[in-house]
Amino acid sequence: MKKIIVALGLCLPLMAVAQDNLVKSLDKNASDSSKAKFTFKEVIALSNTSVKNQASSGTCWSYSTNSFLESEMVKAGKTPVELAPLFSARNIYNDKAETYIKMQGNSSLGDGGECHDVINMYAKYGAMPQKLYTGLHYGFSKNKFAEMQGVLKAMLEVYVKNPNGRLSPNWKEAYNAVLDSYLGKVPETFQWEGKTYTPKTFAKEVVGLNPDNYVEFLCYADKPYYKKTMMMVSDNWAMQEAYNVKMNDITTIIDNALKNGYTIAWATDVSEKSFSWKNGVAYVPEKDYDDMSDDEKKKMFDGPQPERVITPELRQEGIDNYSTTDDHGMHIVGTAKDQTGREYYIVKNSWGTTNDYKGYLYVTKAYVLYKTTAFLLNKNAVPQDLRSKMSIN
Repeated sequence: MKKIIVALGLCLPLMAVAQDNLVKSLDKNASDSSKAKFTFKEVIALSNTSVKNQASSGTCWSYSTNSFLESEMVKAGKTPVELAPLFSARNIYNDKAETYIKMQGNSSLGDGGECHDVINMYAKYGAMPQKLYTGLHYGFSKNKFAEMQGVLKAMLEVYVKNPNGRLSPNWKEAYNAVLDSYLGKVPETFQWEGKTYTPKTFAKEVVGLNPDNYVEFLCYADKPYYKKTMMMVSDNWAMQEAYNVKMNDITTIIDNALKNGYTIAWATDVSEKSFSWKNGVAYVPEKDYDDMSDDEKKKMFDGPQPERVITPELRQEGIDNYSTTDDHGMHIVGTAKDQTGREYYIVKNSWGTTNDYKGYLYVTKAYVLYKTTAFLLNKNAVPQDLRSKMSIN
């Protein structure tokens, strides 16, 4: 997932879009009085760590899925360690560059990634505490990746053009030198609570999660259900497959997970006018935005509004006509109800704590059914009948 500039109306492969610009675009219709007109009662509230701020970087997938792994530590009875999202991202930049070179430039670049990327990097390279690998090695107090990504992209494009007639074996060394200068070198060993670890031994001995326990799902009405299919989004640079489930299975799986104490890493579309970061609410209005009166647009977040009934046909239409885009990754950590009894998911974001709910949002089930692009969770959180259909052991 990556940030997009909503005003463009397209999901463009940008290297790193300023978060402030995105938030302003998303909250064009936000209401200053929204919080006073919603009353949320928590039903399930699972343990999660502090809200982070990815700032001007397209690393939501890493922040959200590392947050998910921290909650997985809690579920496993461990004391959670706040993990370094930029350690995962740094490793992705390396692997993504190798793919880009091997594909002669015909694969995606930039900050974007998917939930499975974090699990893959955890299995391959390990993990580090956030305190010991912040990625802030270049004079900023927050992530600001546009220059770094521009330099990295320019380097890789030169390598693909192959001006020497044969690719230099030193290209990886040069590429890593740029990453080192911006994000800092990855230490071979480090000290944590009086012991010496490598990233791999830290993952094994401290984090202690089995990467084989995690499964990813998507929902395409034009592909066979309960089988793996390619995730058809540009940020799936690893060309990984996920299990294809029916639309209503999305919330069935998520609800079962939350009821049993498991959280969910969630990929979704946040380009909708009915997604408001400031107000901390996302839902699906009965009317399309273009069909609303000016007064209806102003009142979009003035308390609970009527919602559209989501069908598999409507969901697939959004995917096919590009109105559903793979924009952002977040972390589902609970459920709530509003004053009308409507059910919502409590979602932890990675844009800091500046909105009405200090970094969290309330997202309706209809929105999740309509706009989910993928989600990842512990296989033990999946209902047994669905696990059997997909032969998930």
